[in-house]
Amino acid sequence: MTTLVLVHVIISLIAIVAGVIVMFGLLGSRAMPGLTAIFLLFTILTSATGFVIPPLATEKLLPSHIIGGLSLLLLVIACIALYAMQLKGAWRPIYVVTAMVSLYLNVFVLVIQSFLKVPALQALAPAVPPNPPAGPVFAVVQGIVLVFFAVVIIGAWRRFRPVTFA
Repeated sequence: MTTLVLVHVIISLIAIVAGVIVMFGLLGSRAMPGLTAIFLLFTILTSATGFVIPPLATEKLLPSHIIGGLSLLLLVIACIALYAMQLKGAWRPIYVVTAMVSLYLNVFVLVIQSFLKVPALQALAPAVPPNPPAGPVFAVVQGIVLVFFAVVIIGAWRRFRPVTFA
């Protein structure tokens, strides 16, 4: 399972890096078809592989299952908006919101995992397994991430108007 976890982490990091670049492209109204495809594919793979990692592969519904399922649903909508509907009409803002919220969910999980795995962060927000990290430092970091993404999503909604995406 450690190989699977390592592959999952690498896929997640590729998805996040590609997603952040795509996010800034949206803010600049730049279509980035290749990088967008990488972002969407690797984010889908991140959510899908997360379901088979123990203890996630259990009989009990966990918060991680809900986040993964929500992310996959958002990504299906984003792919339909982008590839089937070609960002026409209302599909442009639908794409922006669904793609960027799926990126936010990936970063949300990254923050949780960082506080669980990085010793310096563990000391700031100790977790009592099976609970996630808690406390004011963790809440502030997640709050900053949430506000950042809310501002960026609103900005991308307003500014992303590509001439063509193909």
